[in-house]
Amino acid sequence: MMKLPVAVIGAGPVGLAAAANLIARGLAVKVYEAGAAAGASVSDWGHVRLFSPWAYNVDPAARSLLEKAGWREPGATVYPTGADLVGEYLAPLSQTPELAPVIEYGARVKGIGRRGVDKVVSRDRELRPFQLTIVDAEGRVRRELARAVIDASGTWTSPNPLGAGGVAAEGEETFADRIAYSIPDVFGRDRARYAGRTTVVVGAGHSAANVLLDLTALAATDPATKAIWLTRSNNLSRVYGGGANDQLAARGDLGQRLRQFVEGGSIELATTFAVTTVREASGQLVLDGETPDGLRTVGSVDQIVVCTGQRPDLALTRELRIELDPWLESAKALGPMIDPNLHSCGSVPPHGHRELSHPEPGFYTVGIKSYGRAPTFLMLTGYEQVRSVVAAIAGDMAAADDVQLVLPETGVCAAAPESTGGCCGGPAPSGADACCVDDASAKTQGKAGCGCDSSSKIGEAAQTQ
Repeated sequence: MMKLPVAVIGAGPVGLAAAANLIARGLAVKVYEAGAAAGASVSDWGHVRLFSPWAYNVDPAARSLLEKAGWREPGATVYPTGADLVGEYLAPLSQTPELAPVIEYGARVKGIGRRGVDKVVSRDRELRPFQLTIVDAEGRVRRELARAVIDASGTWTSPNPLGAGGVAAEGEETFADRIAYSIPDVFGRDRARYAGRTTVVVGAGHSAANVLLDLTALAATDPATKAIWLTRSNNLSRVYGGGANDQLAARGDLGQRLRQFVEGGSIELATTFAVTTVREASGQLVLDGETPDGLRTVGSVDQIVVCTGQRPDLALTRELRIELDPWLESAKALGPMIDPNLHSCGSVPPHGHRELSHPEPGFYTVGIKSYGRAPTFLMLTGYEQVRSVVAAIAGDMAAADDVQLVLPETGVCAAAPESTGGCCGGPAPSGADACCVDDASAKTQGKAGCGCDSSSKIGEAAQTQ
């Protein structure tokens, strides 16, 4: 077992950071990437500019490998695009002498189990190596062994559907050729699809904001271009953000610019619209949705862009003993810290290997996948996650438990109605198992948590895959 490598699934920012940390500790590693190159999912939204500057986007262990190879780090205050992140960081990192030999591209992990036993067997389970089923770029299937597994496969390829109930709306699959689930490149490869047409954007996060702003800019050059924005909630503070109070200035600016276009009439907005049906009339699409005032219809639509978040693909771990939050599908211990039903602060308490582990010893979920359906992940969080996890795998429990994480505040936090202490009452008391003052107070009263308004939770999942 100890001679086997640690398997890392995914060669995105967090997966490569995990590999860099393993190499720094002298542990053998094998990285499996389903795409053709490192950062394949990031490349899908390469035209989008991150609202976190380079200072937040480089992992320390990865930096060490890159500097040994003569890499020059981009300016700390510069805001990269997804393409910049790949070209100036992930690609060079994947090509370092230490990482290049251990990454396999076009390798999709289809399943993980324990060699020789299924999920039911307990006896000596932890003594058996993990067995990964791999499908390579040519479609050939093989199995490989690992001493531990770090799942950093992300959620980008598992988007939530258009239907508000978590399942596809009626007609959604029929008109799939006119529905996009990512962040289309409105000014580049996808321009012909949206220029001079009416597009409905569904969602209330930063992905939706980026698409809407791009469509508005496109309309300035092609006035026939029209954007309609549908949201399921009527509370837009999550996407409008904290403005000047946001410690990531670009994030605050994104929301404020969107708000100006909506209030100026450049974007047609319909809130509390839960899409139930997509149909066709006279060659264009029609969306039917439930609203507080009854059934409503939005018609004369050419294209639909769905920005309703992502969810983890759980098929991968069916033969493992994993423990998930029942509704977020995040790591179970992490769920209460990030649950938008409980609190809406933009930061999350420090967490590491203990919160990211499962009843299956040696298996860890990290990165955006560890958050399940919650939309609050930052790359900086993932880097600290894998540092702690790798230290635990190496047996350095002191380092593994010394988790330190300080995230930039969003400037938006809707505290519980009885709160009068600012952002959820302010930071939690020292030593309290809570995310804030209100959370600590609620738990001392036997409640589940602080109960902050879920509709104002800040999300930025789209830029962290």
